[in-house]
Amino acid sequence: MADIETWATDSFEAKYKALMSGMSEADLKKSAVQVLHLCQCDKCPTNTDVGEISAVYCTLGRRDRDPKRKGCLCSNCAITRTMSLRWDYYCTRGSAVELSEYHQ
Repeated sequence: MADIETWATDSFEAKYKALMSGMSEADLKKSAVQVLHLCQCDKCPTNTDVGEISAVYCTLGRRDRDPKRKGCLCSNCAITRTMSLRWDYYCTRGSAVELSEYHQ
């Protein structure tokens, strides 16, 4: 399990389990709002969404529609580095949890 001593080297899965495992959907949305200032989605050329929360797709999952991919900023995002995320295009592919489960 992720802890302060091993945080830098822990996997996304360990960090997710330590921080967010068992959260309700409402709590996940609250968590996403708390990290909006770190999120790069609003600057991304692929993201044309305007809505309640049109960002933090790595946590909230993909959008309802599939936009044309015009580039991805996920690899430059502080959330990606902090949470050891290893995918991209969360807005079109799904949340990090979904991608982790898919790639097991």
